[in-house]
Amino acid sequence: MLNEVQEALEKIRPMLRADGGDVELVEVTADGVVRVRLEGACHGCAMSRMTLKNGIERVLKEEVPGVTEVEAV
Repeated sequence: MLNEVQEALEKIRPMLRADGGDVELVEVTADGVVRVRLEGACHGCAMSRMTLKNGIERVLKEEVPGVTEVEAV
């Protein structure tokens, strides 16, 4: 699942970079929780929670079977 998550994040990255941000994969747990670190303009942005849940989590759940949740660390 790790490789699939990394590939899906590569699809999301251009949108984040267009706004001055990025995302780093930290961990994928056995129960499907993906932990990421938001970087650049995304780190500390008021909209980061929305980006995480409505953007990153939505795409990962669509692209990678078994992803249950995405958390920022």
